[in-house]
Amino acid sequence: MDFAIIIERIISLRRAKGKKANDVFFRKVLEHLRNDQFDDAKKACDEQKGAVANVLGAGINRYMELQNSPKKLDEDKKLAEVQRAVEEATMLETPLLEKNLIALSTIASIATMVGLLGTTVGMIRSFKALAQAGAPDALALATGISEALLNTAGGLIVAILGIVAYNVFINNVDNFTYMVDESSFNVIQILRSKE
Repeated sequence: MDFAIIIERIISLRRAKGKKANDVFFRKVLEHLRNDQFDDAKKACDEQKGAVANVLGAGINRYMELQNSPKKLDEDKKLAEVQRAVEEATMLETPLLEKNLIALSTIASIATMVGLLGTTVGMIRSFKALAQAGAPDALALATGISEALLNTAGGLIVAILGIVAYNVFINNVDNFTYMVDESSFNVIQILRSKE
């Protein structure tokens, strides 16, 4: 399960990055917005895909809708609506980035316990071999100790892999969240300067 979740998260987070580097994409969108090329900025978001592009695209879409609306809102209300659209898009993207991370964390936590359970069962078998009347069965004793050590090693390997992967993925999600916050703030500031 560890490997399946890790592979799924790697694929999902690569898709979330989009087609091009996010800093190049972001500069392009900001340039379009500064030059009042809202359609080009929206097109760049559609081409990029990914988490940051989806959030920025939602904000730009909402701004364009409000600009073209026959009902004119004052500028503060317009920017509040754009901010709300960005926050809604962020709330939709974040769960997709965090998907299966709780399962990965749970597997990592439980793996050590399962390894210890196997160790206990192996040690019980070892002591059972020693307790038999007469000479202890060396084969049964070695099998029990081997089983105990294999379970311990297996549980630790799964736990270590799960914890490391969980921390890497959480770091990536935090970076995405920071990037979304920073880019949406900059877009809102550019739109505010237009008013």
